[in-house]
Amino acid sequence: MSDIKSFEDLGCWQKARELRNDVKNLINTFPDFEKYELVSQMRRASRSVTHNIAEGYGRFHYQENIQFCRISRGSLYELLDQFITALDESYISEEAYLKYKKQVNGCLAILNGYINYLKKAKSSN
Repeated sequence: MSDIKSFEDLGCWQKARELRNDVKNLINTFPDFEKYELVSQMRRASRSVTHNIAEGYGRFHYQENIQFCRISRGSLYELLDQFITALDESYISEEAYLKYKKQVNGCLAILNGYINYLKKAKSSN
């Protein structure tokens, strides 16, 4: 972790950014009447993931950083539920849903690893 100089260097932030950009492209294909419903919710949830990782990084205290990462994790689960809604509403195919689910799970794995790193670092201080 010594090569980390900014939140932008964090693997969890980088993967979440990719997901956020994929969500941006996906929601542009949704019906107009979803603009203030599912589209808005998915946009906010996907942005919340990266925003909270960045904010936690900037706190400089392990416990606060962990808490913001937990909020990010919650936003990833929220986004997964929104992908399920998109599937149920036939806005995406089963194949697309499985692709996004895999992407969310990848983000969760990296984020959980970062949270565990922060917990260990906190314990050793």
